[in-house]
Amino acid sequence: MIGWLILAATILLEVAGSIMMKLSNGFAVFWPSVGVFVFYGLALCGLTATLKYIELSIAYAIWASVGTALIAIIGILYFHEHVSALKIISLALIIIGVAGLKMSHSQMH
Repeated sequence: MIGWLILAATILLEVAGSIMMKLSNGFAVFWPSVGVFVFYGLALCGLTATLKYIELSIAYAIWASVGTALIAIIGILYFHEHVSALKIISLALIIIGVAGLKMSHSQMH
């Protein structure tokens, strides 16, 4: 259970780092630029800690895909990025893929 909690926190840190990247305006704005390195550094430390509890293939796939889906949703809602049917379907496929990975992992144990 602790591995999943660390992974969830790590995903949020990675998402925060990505948001800071957008807000840094190409590293032109100081504090968001610092935030990029702080949040990504913490996210990588968290992912490393997660690997003590969760297999690499599962942890990384979930970390990357859930982070991608959250960033896409934040991009649409907060940064007013373009939304299309294809983008929504693609996000749904990411979520289905993550669920499939988790279920395949659960069946093995």
